[in-house]
Amino acid sequence: MSDRVSIFVNGERHEVPAAISVAAALIAMTANPRFRLTRRRAEPRGLFCGMGVCFDCLVTVDGRPGVRACMTPVVDGIRIEVS
Repeated sequence: MSDRVSIFVNGERHEVPAAISVAAALIAMTANPRFRLTRRRAEPRGLFCGMGVCFDCLVTVDGRPGVRACMTPVVDGIRIEVS
């Protein structure tokens, strides 16, 4: 089993460690990750609680919107869309 997997973020391929969450992968890729924008004021949101309580890290995973990035493990070929 490989210790790295390929993920796609907004269509761009990235290699990340296999045993991390989507949130950890997004944080590792950029110093200031933005996972989504709020509906009303279009304010950026990123990781806040890191344990699936706050819903600030919602992303679209494999076409499913509203997935908590902090609770979702990366798998090879996963497609993640962030706003």
